[in-house]
This record gives sequence, structure tokens and C-alpha cells, in this order.
Amino acid sequence: MKVLVSVKRVVDYNVRVQVKSDGSGVITDGVKHSMNPFDEIAMEEAVRLREKGKVTEIVAITIGGAKNEETLRSALAFGADRAIHIKEEGDIQPLTAARAFAAALKQEDAKLFFAGKQAIDDDANQTGQMVAALLDIAQATFASKVEIDGDKATVTREVDAGLETLEVDLPAVITTDL
Repeated sequence: MKVLVSVKRVVDYNVRVQVKSDGSGVITDGVKHSMNPFDEIAMEEAVRLREKGKVTEIVAITIGGAKNEETLRSALAFGADRAIHIKEEGDIQPLTAARAFAAALKQEDAKLFFAGKQAIDDDANQTGQMVAALLDIAQATFASKVEIDGDKATVTREVDAGLETLEVDLPAVITTDL
């Protein structure tokens, strides 16, 4: 089974960000960037599933400029088998990203799309759900544990009352939490 994993380039979580003088965002030039921490968790889960023999290929995917190649190299070092770089300059809105990811998911004929629950740069928490809606496939959000059995995924997630377990049919979108 092939899995696509979103890997977004964001300002490193250890960097103290500074707001632009016009208040329009944060200064990103000359600041250390890294893979979104929640996407790292998604990549880690994909690698675990491959080690269990449930996944045969992991494809990292990112959208952005040339600097995103560093993030893709990190994903390959982490365990991705190959990478897809959708080149786009400037800010990418969640719906634009979702449309690109949905098209790639169809083209690659992947059964599973992993993404972090949110990116730490915008905290939007929208892209994964939008991909599922665009493709009319199952989704499970905020996963802390994923198990695959045939054409089904069992997802455990933390909720206010404790743990909740969901079962979804594949293909599916799963967003990962801590």
C-alpha cells in the first residue's frame, strides 16, 4: 500500500519569532526552518506501518519554493522512499494545498494520506479535512495511533473523555497529533 505524507516547511519551533513592523506576519528571512513537527509525527507513523509490513511505499509531498527541497531531503532521511515537490512561490492557502494534495493522491493511487493535524505557522487545521472532502473519502483526525488491517484503518485519538477509537475504510486521510 502506498502512502503520501505531507511535509510542510515552517519556521523551526525553537526559533523566537519576530513580528514584521507592519504587523502583517512574522519575519522569515534568515530564520531557521524545519519540517512541521506534526508532519514529522505523520512521517514517523508511516515508517512504523512500513516496518509492520502494512505499507510498501512512502511518498513525501510538499508545496512551495526551492527552499522546500531541504524539507524533502529531511523526509527522505527520515524514511520516505521518494518525494514530490509541487513548486509554488508565495503563500499557499489551505484550499490550494488541499486541491494539489488531492490531485497527487489520485495520480499516485495512494490508499492513505497522512498530514499533521495542523501546521505551527498558521494553526489552520484545515488541509487534511479538505483533501478528504474533495476526494469524498474517509477521514480520521488527531490520531495518536494508527493500525491497518486490509482495507480498514483503526485510529485511536485523544478526546476530552479519554480515548476514542474509529474505524475508517481506505482510501482515507489521517491527520496526526502527539
